[in-house]
Amino acid sequence: MASIQPSPKKRKNNNKQSTEINKRNNKKKNQDLADVRKLGQQLLSNRSHINNLPLLLNILNPTSSSPPEFILEALLSVQSFFTPLVAELPSSSAKPTEDPESVYGVWLRSKFDEFVEFLIRLSVSTTLVEEALREVVVDTLMECVKVGNAGKFHSSIYHKFIHTMVYSIEEADTLLDLLVSKYFKYIDVCYFTYISLEKLIRTLDVRSASAESEKESPASASGELLIRNIHHVLSKIPPLQQLGEKSEFEMWNASGVFTKDSKTETKKKSKDSKTETNDVPSSAIISKKMKLKFSKAWMAFLTLEPLPIDVYKEVLVTLHQAVIPYLSNPKLLSDFLTKSYDIGGVISVMALSSLFILMTEHGFEYPNFYVKLYALLQPSIFIAKHRAKFFQLLDSCLKSPLLPAYLAASFAKKLSRLALTIPSSGSLVVIALIHNLLRRHPSINCLVHQEEKDQTAKNDISANPGIDHFKNEETDLMKTNALRSCLWEIDTLRHHYCPPLSRFVLSLENDLTVRSKTTEVAVKDFSSGSYATIFRDEMRRRVKQVPLAFYKAIPTSLFSESDFGGWTFQSEEQKQ
Repeated sequence: MASIQPSPKKRKNNNKQSTEINKRNNKKKNQDLADVRKLGQQLLSNRSHINNLPLLLNILNPTSSSPPEFILEALLSVQSFFTPLVAELPSSSAKPTEDPESVYGVWLRSKFDEFVEFLIRLSVSTTLVEEALREVVVDTLMECVKVGNAGKFHSSIYHKFIHTMVYSIEEADTLLDLLVSKYFKYIDVCYFTYISLEKLIRTLDVRSASAESEKESPASASGELLIRNIHHVLSKIPPLQQLGEKSEFEMWNASGVFTKDSKTETKKKSKDSKTETNDVPSSAIISKKMKLKFSKAWMAFLTLEPLPIDVYKEVLVTLHQAVIPYLSNPKLLSDFLTKSYDIGGVISVMALSSLFILMTEHGFEYPNFYVKLYALLQPSIFIAKHRAKFFQLLDSCLKSPLLPAYLAASFAKKLSRLALTIPSSGSLVVIALIHNLLRRHPSINCLVHQEEKDQTAKNDISANPGIDHFKNEETDLMKTNALRSCLWEIDTLRHHYCPPLSRFVLSLENDLTVRSKTTEVAVKDFSSGSYATIFRDEMRRRVKQVPLAFYKAIPTSLFSESDFGGWTFQSEEQKQ
């Protein structure tokens, strides 16, 4: 059955009607926008139009689903109205008296708090499609934070904003990018961000956060996502620089949190020196306060359990560079790092850098450090992602000349045993580490050539000279019997199929006890090697002499008699 098509005349009429409807809607929309603009103008012009304020706030209510143009117009009008008044408004907890002005002030304060609440909800609203409008909302909110507390930084509003941002699922990254690009350059904003995050973490129960967030809002982050958002904010705050070298600091609110203590400080100085002083805080005061809040925020975050495995690894990798240098007391990390180091595997490898810094630079004592480090020497470590950093740290940990001989010998023997089962690139690292161990600790050079000291043991039939006394599976470094063994595994590498490895082993034939004639090997040159790097280096190498398979006579057998000294081979014909 053929479909019925409208006539051209009817189609033309339909198009005309739709055009008229669109024009009518646009006209109505423009008229409504003009009405909103008129409400704002009346509010700003005369106090008698104060009832326009609730109407404009209703447009800002996220539940009203107002068009973006209306929201922007109402927002600008309300902000312009409150800007000159907010510093003189009473506190949110103030109660009105019989004075009409007091009643009016308390009412205005309630409307200002309502305005701030709508701004916070708009900043994380998923219906706010235009990012430019979201940026205006955040800028307006930060202006309220700047002077909302009688002209001072309003930490309560900022805390609510950070709390809402962290619990947001879709808009957390967008809001954080705005803060990083425009506001984290102000030191007081960073200061109150640390305070807000610490308060949020202290009152947070990750295990029950999921159920609570579902009751509050279906679009709230919970559990692992909440921890990721908190870590994202913490890691995005600019690191504390050398504040002692600066004399001026950029602040969002000039009369901020640092000025009170600085006034006290300057008064004391003025009494002694009898000179004029200003209210600019000293760099030492700011540095001390910032480090304190930085430390509290990070230590609170590290107490969250359980951390998602990806966040856990990222924290361990960056801890020694982004956190430890700026803590007021780095030893506070000792419990977290020792627990991580005791886990084993890749987690222990990642915790090694920070733990090593605590031990060498901050006087932290960890008796089981070398026992745990010895346990990490497994074949899997030679193919781990962070193996390069691990081997460099391992070389640094074994550098001290105060290490006992049995400990250095155990590590040297363990590494040589691993060289038999690991890839060629890993064996190159092992040779470099053993080379440095033998050079630093002359007392273990007996491992290069071990002789039987006890003559009775030679005559004892049960004493087999071919037995290696080293206990590879022993975890107690004092019971490995490494000093009774030798590095026979390294001798086997002299005949390794990989030319760079067999050549590198020859360096151990030198007398490493003569330190003036030898130098340490840079482990970092071999720590990140692989088969690809070995092949690439060999391809670049220019060889003058190339071995050739040359025979004066055609061979009659696969092996010659010279290949097996002391053995004779007879054919079946010779036997007959």
